[in-house]
Amino acid sequence: MNFEEFQNQSRLYVIGALEPEEMEEFERECKKFGKKAEDFVTQCYVSHEAFELSLRPAKASAAIKERLMSMVRERKQVTPARNAAGVPLMTAVTK
Repeated sequence: MNFEEFQNQSRLYVIGALEPEEMEEFERECKKFGKKAEDFVTQCYVSHEAFELSLRPAKASAAIKERLMSMVRERKQVTPARNAAGVPLMTAVTK
């Protein structure tokens, strides 16, 4: 593997996209290239973290929120109510 190929593999390594066999080869090559390789991998990590921090979290759509609330309501209807000790409470459903 030449250094340009190593650089390409470094980007995949940082995001966890290498297969186990590729990971072993990458680590061997990293040792072979020494400090130059370590510096490049560090630079990739810095870029990756900066990119992650620049992303805004996606807002949940109203449809997703409604679906989640529907699931919660269904679960409440099926699951008997319990107190803090985990003992079923007497409700109209359990009587």
